[in-house]
Amino acid sequence: MTIEELKELKANKTVDARGTACPGPLLEAKKTIGTIQAGDIMEVLSADEGSKVDIPKWCTKQGHEYLGTIEESGYFKIFLKKK
Repeated sequence: MTIEELKELKANKTVDARGTACPGPLLEAKKTIGTIQAGDIMEVLSADEGSKVDIPKWCTKQGHEYLGTIEESGYFKIFLKKK
């Protein structure tokens, strides 16, 4: 997805993990994914640089669809779709 398309997405669930260090954002994503339905979009907010690699890798391993990442000032918005 393009940055513009990502900015237009409406997440069904947002996980704010900006206050946690690795592996906190990934653990929060793992915990929260069970609370949404298949096809729902989850947005993970993280200030941890490693999340840009860890979360997409986890999505691939678990069969979820990584949609993309937007870099904001001081944090990242990482989007995925539950399969």
